[in-house]
Amino acid sequence: MDQQTKVQVLKDLIRINTANDHEKQAAVYLQRLFKDYGISSQLVEYAPDRDSLVAELDSGQEGPVLVLAGHLDTVALGDRDRWEHDPLSADEVNGKIYGRGSVDMKSGLAAMAITLIELKEAGLPQKGKLRFLGTVGEELGAMGSEQLTDQGFVEDATAMIVGEPTGGNIVYANNGSIGYTIKSFGKSVHSSMPQTGVNAVENLAQFLVAEKHAFDDAPSSPVLGKPVHSVNVFQGGSQLNIIPDYAEAQGNIRPVPECDNEACIGRIQQTVDKLNQQPGFNLELEVRFSFRPVANDPEGEFVQLVKEAHQQAFGNAPAMNVIHGASDASNYIKAVHCPMLLLGAGDWSLAHQVNEHVAVDNYLKVNATYENVAKQYLA
Repeated sequence: MDQQTKVQVLKDLIRINTANDHEKQAAVYLQRLFKDYGISSQLVEYAPDRDSLVAELDSGQEGPVLVLAGHLDTVALGDRDRWEHDPLSADEVNGKIYGRGSVDMKSGLAAMAITLIELKEAGLPQKGKLRFLGTVGEELGAMGSEQLTDQGFVEDATAMIVGEPTGGNIVYANNGSIGYTIKSFGKSVHSSMPQTGVNAVENLAQFLVAEKHAFDDAPSSPVLGKPVHSVNVFQGGSQLNIIPDYAEAQGNIRPVPECDNEACIGRIQQTVDKLNQQPGFNLELEVRFSFRPVANDPEGEFVQLVKEAHQQAFGNAPAMNVIHGASDASNYIKAVHCPMLLLGAGDWSLAHQVNEHVAVDNYLKVNATYENVAKQYLA
């Protein structure tokens, strides 16, 4: 596939509005593209107009299974008046392509799809399988990757690259993410007689004080550090002269392998249980989502292969980074423990921003990196 066509594929994807919905339109576009090159694929429906896409090259020979995974959705377009170029324009200016998802992560998605096409044209792979996953809903709950995980699309994977924007560098470890709600139930009375009621706001405030110390002795990861935690939403009360009978708070935890999701949730539950031993307290914990941390050995064999593939494409060694956000890999790791790296095109700092854009050169070099990885890993 020539460079102009590669750029056009990315522009076509950007011009499809998949802001938190309608991913089927992008999935169908890629399915038709794959079909043009003789690659079979299947849509996996999550909800009406929300389909993930799975495609595969099978050598017919025993061997490793390399998965290239991305997401079809983007965040909301934002205020179009603040964009220098319309977020669905895919305008190309001075070697940069503008638009929502140009960085996060239609550039990675396009580069992965093109990798399958170019390996197919080269008569590869010689062994094993190369699989493409394009999922719905990563930005708001990662429902697509959860569905594909539950349906067994990753359980045979021996290595995986998730195309989040890293500028072509390697992210070899990332935290998970846990979202939870604490509900506080009290008894409403007139504020002139607070002693006859139970103040749900005051009790919830006691949880906030205790939560600050819930992870003081938590084990630390040599790569990611200690779990990061915070309470970020607090709501309660309806009128200043009524003792509130309900309040709730929402918190977020970024677990690490050494203090994993179960351990982190357990610490919050222990905090709740201890407070509930006091008279008048009635707190409940509700876990809203739970994404797992992913950590790879930076000296591992697959990481070294990817480093070499980057070197060949970029002409220099990649940076080795960690991040504290979660990705679709946080779902995939529930089904299979294999090397899972984040590597994609574009600058992470531009993701979700007005005037999001990706450099064409970076996009093409990331595509070359993927192809180098696939050719070496599946040779």
